[in-house]
Amino acid sequence: MNRNRNLIIGGSLVVAIALLGVGQATLEGVALSQTVRAPIFEIDPFWPKPLPNGWVYGTVIGVTVDAQDHVYIVHRGVQGAEAGADQNPPLAECCSSAPPVLEFDADGNMVRAWGGPSETEEYVWPASNHGLGVDQMGNIWIGGNGGGDSHVLKFSQQGDYLGTYGEPRNAPNSSATNHFGRVADIEFDFAANESYFADGYANKRVAIVDIDSGEIKRTWGAYGNTPDDSYQYVGERRGGTGWSADDYEEQQFRTPVHCAEPSNDGLVYVCDRPNNRVQVFQADGTYVREAYYAPETLGDGAIWDIAFSPDPEQSFIYVADGKNARIRIIDRQSMEEVSTIGTGGRYAGMFQAVHSIDTDSQGNIYATETYEGRRLHKFIYQGIGDAARHQGATWPSRN
Repeated sequence: MNRNRNLIIGGSLVVAIALLGVGQATLEGVALSQTVRAPIFEIDPFWPKPLPNGWVYGTVIGVTVDAQDHVYIVHRGVQGAEAGADQNPPLAECCSSAPPVLEFDADGNMVRAWGGPSETEEYVWPASNHGLGVDQMGNIWIGGNGGGDSHVLKFSQQGDYLGTYGEPRNAPNSSATNHFGRVADIEFDFAANESYFADGYANKRVAIVDIDSGEIKRTWGAYGNTPDDSYQYVGERRGGTGWSADDYEEQQFRTPVHCAEPSNDGLVYVCDRPNNRVQVFQADGTYVREAYYAPETLGDGAIWDIAFSPDPEQSFIYVADGKNARIRIIDRQSMEEVSTIGTGGRYAGMFQAVHSIDTDSQGNIYATETYEGRRLHKFIYQGIGDAARHQGATWPSRN
């Protein structure tokens, strides 16, 4: 492996004391090493407020926050017994599936709900809606990761259809200039009037799109390489025998390419989800660096989404690690993990599969869950202080 890299292995600190007669000073040093200076959070178990109309949501697959700190989610709905009131005749008094897109104010009140297939076939709703983003005009962009979801939809804040970017119902093709390949997430560089598509669940690229026209301006793959749909990953060449150190420096993104986030200082952070790495680029696609977190994670991978802290320097990156059921807190300059929040479980502040993440102007974190989690969490920012390396579920103090 010739490329220099910043290899960071996330997870709990494990200290093995192999010698007998260790002095008290050494033990105190070990104890102190468990505490770090990091952002501290508390879960708000009462946010958001209950939905009206007996509505429930299914897998909450995307979240974004606008300039007014309104929070938008997109979910996939519920069927069968979970949506008993939607059946004909009804199976039960509860419940009904909420519309796919929900908007909440900062206090957790639902402001509006809309979305779903067009009754007039004005647009093609995704077969499996996925990430969403909000542009400088307050418009909502929605991607999809189902079969034939080779496009992105744009709606007004009120849910009025505004346009389609990319031709729907096309097969994957990382070289295509007229469509996409199951876009996982959408972010923006407003100063450049550009949108960044994590493209995605089928294609192996980042696609930069003109906000007004939807024209693809440039694309790139891992390390800035040309995306190659025929690339065979190291694990596949080994016969699928699991992860090994040879998997470092895969020369292509391993789908899904799950996020592409521009920073304030002109860099772009890409979630190479199953490769367990964040790759950093200049806005023109020039490769800068990479960092690995929990690199031996198999299956869905460790890097599901990222968000920046809202200070001008964006000092911290928050990484949603769905497979390992936590949010990793990363120092952006060093790319080193300093702490984590969340843990596996079914109660407030615990995750089944934390999927998407964003922050508001106050530094609060919003995180969604897919699979059996089906929730939206709010972690309230408490400032920077002495924190455990693994903060856990961050329940509020009983005091």
